[in-house]
Amino acid sequence: MNWKAFPQDFLFGAATSSFQIEGATDVDGRSASIWDQFCLEEGRIADGSDGRRACEHYLRYRDDVALMKRLNLQAYRFSLAWPRVMPRGTGPINEKGITFYERLVDELLGAGIEPWVTLYHWDLPAVLGERGGWLNRDITQHFAEYTEKMVARLGDRVKHWITHNEPWCIATLGYRKGEHAPGLKDPRSGWIAAHHVLLSHGLAMQAIRSARSDLQAGIVLNLTPGYAASDSLPDQEALRRFDGGFNRWYLDPVFKGSLPSDMIAEVEEECGGALDFVHSGDLSLMRQDMDFLGINYYSRGILRGAEDAAGQKPPQVILDPVDLTDMGWEVAPQGLTDLLLLVQNEYQPKALYITENGAAYDEAPDASGRIRDDRRIRYLKKHAAAMLEALEQGVNLKGYFQWSLLDNFEWAYGYQKRFGMVWVDYETQERTPKDSAYWYRDLIQQRIIP
Repeated sequence: MNWKAFPQDFLFGAATSSFQIEGATDVDGRSASIWDQFCLEEGRIADGSDGRRACEHYLRYRDDVALMKRLNLQAYRFSLAWPRVMPRGTGPINEKGITFYERLVDELLGAGIEPWVTLYHWDLPAVLGERGGWLNRDITQHFAEYTEKMVARLGDRVKHWITHNEPWCIATLGYRKGEHAPGLKDPRSGWIAAHHVLLSHGLAMQAIRSARSDLQAGIVLNLTPGYAASDSLPDQEALRRFDGGFNRWYLDPVFKGSLPSDMIAEVEEECGGALDFVHSGDLSLMRQDMDFLGINYYSRGILRGAEDAAGQKPPQVILDPVDLTDMGWEVAPQGLTDLLLLVQNEYQPKALYITENGAAYDEAPDASGRIRDDRRIRYLKKHAAAMLEALEQGVNLKGYFQWSLLDNFEWAYGYQKRFGMVWVDYETQERTPKDSAYWYRDLIQQRIIP
């Protein structure tokens, strides 16, 4: 089959996050994060592990950058650890912490790899968590201060900035369902946290614009296209509620400066009254001029009946139970094309990037040391084809970051799920590129699906 080639300026990279790979959680002045605390609570992490070593990227970053260069990566998306650079959450910068990121950025630039910085990928300083975390409105100002200081130190070299990674996960998994740090289980808290995260995004965008005029900035949302299992009214209603709480509750504020009108009464009911945490002017602050929207895409949602609450993941209705990742997620590349078209048409972002896409599979080294992860290659092929289809239909898609560069600490799953295109032996810390890493290297070089 002859596929249309990716444009020469289409950006190919890989993504990671600080807590999942850095390790070194108690050195050089780094303070504890809410995830350090969460890992200490019995039963929170499936394998009882934590992030103290992770992939030792804090020590091995030069070797990791050299590996990225061998794999032809054009860009690397990583996050800053707020407790590493500002251990008190506010106030002075920790020089040893920021120096690590300055060295990482310089190493990337020296290798011809474009750094993309995510300001927040979930590892909130514990000292701010103890003050209420994302339930305390003051955190929006603290985040703006943190943003301003990071841009002042790195903005001369880092030209692409992401305020938040996956606000839905921060709010719903952390404050509503208790699956992520800080582990609260309260619907109202989930909606409050979501509001404050989006408000802090708006303030951070203002801080970035005030600091420098030459930076590209946006937010990353995890979006899941929904499909009704049938034309029945219950299935259609389930689709509306899921899409409203999972997707539109985050898209509408940052692009339209409004909340989905069809969801407000339902959210008020869950919150036990009016949304008094929404202050006058908040929604207009959330709507800032963004240079791009990052989308993290993993699967689709098939909705049947009424799910238990607005904004929750859809019930596990899978049309193709044969093709699942190790997370139990359906491989659904058509959903990526559909999602890109929907977002392009409805919200008209200046540019779109796939900031995460990938799959967890457990293929291990064989007797020769080779890792034949054919399932991941098939996954990547299908999603590359889905992106080409979106490009052909006029979507302004500018780049793709595979999740993830390395096998790593997969949050509440610990080290049980391997998303990396590079295998990590967690005992020796040896890195071994999987077959999919070489496939991706060839895709980047050839611009057509190998």
